Amino acid sequence: MGGGMAASLLKAGHEVTVYNRTPSKTKALVAQGASLATTIADACRGDVVMTMLANDLAVEDIVFGEGGLLASLAPGALHISSSTISVALAERLAAAHAARGSRLLSATVFGRPDVAAAGQLMVIAAGPGAAIEEAGPLLRAIGRKTSIVSETPATANLVKLSGNFLLATVIESLGEAMALVAKAGIDRRQYLDILTSTLFDLPVYRLYGGMIADGRFTPSAFAAPLGQKDIRLTLAAADGLGVAMPLAGLLRDRFAVLMAHGGEQLDWSAIGGLAAADAGYPRPGAETFTPWEA
Repeated sequence: MGGGMAASLLKAGHEVTVYNRTPSKTKALVAQGASLATTIADACRGDVVMTMLANDLAVEDIVFGEGGLLASLAPGALHISSSTISVALAERLAAAHAARGSRLLSATVFGRPDVAAAGQLMVIAAGPGAAIEEAGPLLRAIGRKTSIVSETPATANLVKLSGNFLLATVIESLGEAMALVAKAGIDRRQYLDILTSTLFDLPVYRLYGGMIADGRFTPSAFAAPLGQKDIRLTLAAADGLGVAMPLAGLLRDRFAVLMAHGGEQLDWSAIGGLAAADAGYPRPGAETFTPWEA
């Protein structure tokens, strides 16, 4: 995701310096005109730094670690965080930036890597009005639309988590419905065509329904452990707000089952293959069943 976003910034004419803890991942961007930073401090010499990282631990390491982002940013500099992280960490980041004289803008995004590469992400922004205005050209470069939800950065992180929760419920329900009709002898692709031609004519149903119908969960565009992480963070946010989310609890368990079956390298949509396993319905010609062979 970060690579696609950086490429979109370059295409829009912005000067971009890139840093990655795995240096080989920067080669394509450098070839497109980006400057290479060998340290976090080198990547923080501009007025704005954007981060897109996998989880809370990675963000904490980059921001709070020795020689990290927080210590390297100049006073008044802006940190745009697009990572899907916990609400609690987003609140901690905002407080830490305020204490150091820098600023935080949460700009979470919806979309898969191909959408990021096309500069067509949906951006959810939250932070001080001046920061949002300053970041405007950058957000327009990576996304087709920006929705501003609050002046409190963590709000954007909550919206992102809630959206991923909804996507996971779609994947799970599609998997259950397809297992039901497939065991009755109905072709899953035909069934999906019926759904997307009538009640559910939506990109999310076409994308994930196709992956479930075909058992096509590799290569991974959004790895299953990341989906599992997002459901855990959703439940943590719900617990903090005193909101019961029984479906999120179910999804937490479904991801646990997928991981127990070796699903770490699969796309998160592989949870949609679990219902077929529960139904004892293997793919045609298979002697054994794994969810991603449905």
